[in-house]
Amino acid sequence: MSTASVSVNRRSFLKVSAAAGGGLMVALYTDAFADLLAQGRQGGAPAAPLTPDAFITISPDGIATITGKNPEIGQGIKTALPMLIAEELDIDWKDVRVVQGDVSQVKFGGQSAGGSTAIPGNYTPMRQIGAAARAQLVAAAAAQWSVPEAELTTAAGKVMHAASKRTIGYGQLAAKAATMPAPALASVTLKDPKNFTIVGKNKVGVDVHKIVTGQALFGMDMNLPGMKFAVYEKCPVFGGTVVSANTEEIKALPGITACFVVAPGPSLANGVAIVADTWWTANQARTKLKIQWNEGTTATNSTMGFDRSALEFSKKAPQTVTRNDGDHGVAMKEAAKTVDAAYQYPFLVHAQLEPMNCTAAFKDGKMEMWATSQTPQQGLSLAATACGIAPTDITMHLMRMGGGFGRRLANDYIAESAVIAKNVPGVPVQLRWTREDDMRSDVYHRAAGWHFLSGGVDASGKITAWRDHFVTVGKGTMPSGSATLGMNEFPARFVPNFSIVQSINESGIPTGPMRAPGSNALAFVMQSFIDELAHAAGKDPVAFRVALLDSTPLPIPQTQGPGGGGGGGGFNAARAKGVVELVAAKSGWGKRTLPKGTGMGIAFHFSHSGYFAEVAEVTVDAQKRVKVNKVWVVGDIGRQIVNPSNANNQAEGCVVDGLGQAMGLEITIDGGKVVQKNFNQYPLIRMKDAPTTIQVDYLLSDNNPTGIGEPAMPPSIPALCNAIFAATGERVRSLPLIKHGFSWA
Repeated sequence: MSTASVSVNRRSFLKVSAAAGGGLMVALYTDAFADLLAQGRQGGAPAAPLTPDAFITISPDGIATITGKNPEIGQGIKTALPMLIAEELDIDWKDVRVVQGDVSQVKFGGQSAGGSTAIPGNYTPMRQIGAAARAQLVAAAAAQWSVPEAELTTAAGKVMHAASKRTIGYGQLAAKAATMPAPALASVTLKDPKNFTIVGKNKVGVDVHKIVTGQALFGMDMNLPGMKFAVYEKCPVFGGTVVSANTEEIKALPGITACFVVAPGPSLANGVAIVADTWWTANQARTKLKIQWNEGTTATNSTMGFDRSALEFSKKAPQTVTRNDGDHGVAMKEAAKTVDAAYQYPFLVHAQLEPMNCTAAFKDGKMEMWATSQTPQQGLSLAATACGIAPTDITMHLMRMGGGFGRRLANDYIAESAVIAKNVPGVPVQLRWTREDDMRSDVYHRAAGWHFLSGGVDASGKITAWRDHFVTVGKGTMPSGSATLGMNEFPARFVPNFSIVQSINESGIPTGPMRAPGSNALAFVMQSFIDELAHAAGKDPVAFRVALLDSTPLPIPQTQGPGGGGGGGGFNAARAKGVVELVAAKSGWGKRTLPKGTGMGIAFHFSHSGYFAEVAEVTVDAQKRVKVNKVWVVGDIGRQIVNPSNANNQAEGCVVDGLGQAMGLEITIDGGKVVQKNFNQYPLIRMKDAPTTIQVDYLLSDNNPTGIGEPAMPPSIPALCNAIFAATGERVRSLPLIKHGFSWA
């Protein structure tokens, strides 16, 4: 029986299963399960009641088809979540087939890819799904053999009765199991992890074969009969609006289906859409557009202006105080050594390899969409609002994405696609952005930031004072999205005289999450300045960090959450110390003699409930060419690594991503416009420049499993910069490194 297009509810699934000629569809639906799933939803209140979050179909030949509910952006979740289900179902992985679920709040609860939330939010619920299905199969076998369920065991897709030496496959039990009531999830027995046969074992991603053989899988692969193609021209200045456009001239060009102005709306920029027989035709017609723009107030924004304003802010009293422990001024006067430093980092674009795209078809008041979104349910809602139709009149299919890194959390392109399709009813239309569209129309993050720091250490080498005047972008006294510095960001609470104050650079540049939002920039500043203070104190950088983590922290304010890093969860100094000490041991820190021009740097960070420490070894020659010889990574993401192969891939990708950002990436603004247009001006790291060896190890701890796609990234940048200092004596306080004359070797 196929599951790809079957939609059932708990009341009807037994009837559907019986009609299928022996297949078993497991559709679990309980309020308890809804509550568990709600814990893993990204934002919003728990949906109640939830319809089935996961479906298992077992065909008569014993093959189990498992639906993956979450979007797949390359983080491996389409493999990991079905692994959890299959583990508790007690079936061989070779007998599992995985299909992508469509977008449905009713069926699946929350569906998102972001914040490294998929594993912590779904680890237990997915296991319970598999265990409940297994219980139904056991109940079916017990009824068929007239034996107690307690006498039965399962393994490799079979139910066994040791006393009578009988064995029966799941496929043979499917029809009978369909008549068995689903057990309460709270009552199911989960495996002891020591008995896992799937979870914790290396598994190849379920889409890898299709990817390497070039099969249609990604959003831009979508091809429907009679499909047209669209481009969308927006003002190069953020927030600009159309005054006039030569749409009639464009419509008269060969191969053009439509050309029209789209009114602005929620997450929908004002612009001009062109629909044509081919994408090339549409994009060529775009060059003939003559649009008069009202550029608005953002046209006054520039990188030079932001830098100048930040420097002026640093000399004034801050606009707001985020945190103020002790007396920083007195502590600085009493300190044995003091350090003042100004750190800065630029805007970045996400630069995912597949540009934004979405395919939509509008007919008879209903919309069908094929979307590449990290938050597809929000995208569906946005499309409904943009088109003035009910969300229930939209069917959205999830396509695999060629990267996201947080860009596809925003759904502006989904709204654009929906509005364009509604204007040409009865015709499927694929909207494709160019790379230039991607570069100039991003939701920028890393958001630019400026940190004016002063710190002091006492005669024993302990940090006694820390002040950070943080200048960020925003409106009034409110920072833009993902452009914040929280009151509990480490080393808050571990320094007795600690102050974070803030001022705002007025900005119209949109910002939002990017892989390890906030943390991807803050780790560079915090871990670099900690390194500066360690050297000022004459202390080894590892020992200095361990001593800091060993100090007694101030209590968390009762009015604030535990914080301590991006992505939630309370900071645990013992776990941070554990990864620092282990990465030092793995890298041979302090035990190896390094040649001249070679240095090692260390950094750690806590974000998205994960603890990561990294050591980079680099060689820098006389021309300031940098070669990263090796990077050691140690992470604590709980007691279980679901798919080690994919986890290592994620950690390695985080390191390479961070190194590339540090060396050459920068977005600059001039007249409210992005200067960089394509990869020739935004040089991503090349394979030849990546480390030849990245060693990844895990420190398993008795904590719930957490994600890995983000927390391994932040320490990579300061580890690199601290290693460059160790090799050259030059302290890097602003990014990218190419601005200081560095390049890849």
